[in-house]
Amino acid sequence: MIVRKLRIQRSWSQDQLAQMSGLNIRTIQRIERGQTPSFESLKSLAAVFETGIHTLQQETVMTTEQNISLEEASAIEYVRDLKGFYGHLFSYFIVMSGLFIFNFLTTPEHFWVIWPAFGWGIGLISHALAVFEIFNFFGPDWEKKQIEKRLGKKL
Repeated sequence: MIVRKLRIQRSWSQDQLAQMSGLNIRTIQRIERGQTPSFESLKSLAAVFETGIHTLQQETVMTTEQNISLEEASAIEYVRDLKGFYGHLFSYFIVMSGLFIFNFLTTPEHFWVIWPAFGWGIGLISHALAVFEIFNFFGPDWEKKQIEKRLGKKL
């Protein structure tokens, strides 16, 4: 995880780091996911990051929770949620485009495709509202109020 953190601090892509260190991009990806790197890989990365091998070894043994702050974990979770939403949106447009074409070719007199588009669209809107926190009815403030209510005291 320290490799990823150092790479991001320098605004390098995984491909750039792979080229600078002489390692395969798949090796960089595995190391960033927590796989223990070989001694040769550590030497290459230590040279690129201008740090000692011992520092990289200690950091790769540590768990993810110890390596990232709460703010970083929150940012990572948000980016994953955002990525999930964009994947959902992309799937919606691809599938609905296919269904519209299929509807037009098979039964152009009956426009049935609006029903799945409408149903899935409601799910997509719901996903967007959750990711972008437009209406955050059950957010942290609500949780805090419920906890206070149960405990009978202010937090």
